[in-house]
Amino acid sequence: MATDTGEQRPKYQRIADDLKAAIESGEYGPGDRLPGESALAAQYEVAVLTARQALKILRIEGLVETKKGAGARVIEFRPIRRHGIQRLAREQWGAGKSIWSADEERPVTIDVRVDTVAAPAHIARMLDVEGSALVCARSRRFVLADRPVMLATSYLPLGLAEGTAIMRVDTGEGGTYARLAELGHAPAHFREEIRCRLPVAEEAEGLAMPLERPVIKLCRTAFDAGLQAVEVNEMTMDSAAYVLEYAFDA
Repeated sequence: MATDTGEQRPKYQRIADDLKAAIESGEYGPGDRLPGESALAAQYEVAVLTARQALKILRIEGLVETKKGAGARVIEFRPIRRHGIQRLAREQWGAGKSIWSADEERPVTIDVRVDTVAAPAHIARMLDVEGSALVCARSRRFVLADRPVMLATSYLPLGLAEGTAIMRVDTGEGGTYARLAELGHAPAHFREEIRCRLPVAEEAEGLAMPLERPVIKLCRTAFDAGLQAVEVNEMTMDSAAYVLEYAFDA
């Protein structure tokens, strides 16, 4: 049975593999320019189109950026290391810190929009509200080093959020979870579901990324001590911008 390895791999894939290995070894560092299409075509004795396909793979995977007339350069962006457990600890948001600061010291720009919307059917089920119920929707776009990295929308029961700082663009120190704690509904338990898929056009546009690169879809539900769902947060992350890290004791 044929296998997709060695000489049986397409030529453009083998070129891409060689370039990825050179980037990982440090032969090409952040900001360095890779050989151009013509140089790669001559080196590997392939058509220019084949070399172009190899560079396209690197661009899709988020390893290089290409600009007309400037060729392909190794991206200087350092991926965000998302600490999946520590970031949600009460000592984080309970001390007035943002969840983001558990992952990153680099400054982030967050575009926030707060709306009152009819709960989407799946959100209504997760929040255990009627399908026609209104909910608070907090939509955010996170931009780090001039690069959009995540789109997120949090849904909260309107009965909890209405008339509180949760309905404001700036919720104050500790964010939404600190405000829920003040209301007697502090998050006590979380559930996260993670999957990957290709982005829809709106997601790719919002994240300024190729349609061919997968996104990480992460859905987190926060429950209070009585196991009432108090927030559902749907996140769409550029898969090339994140490393998901989970550290816990056995």
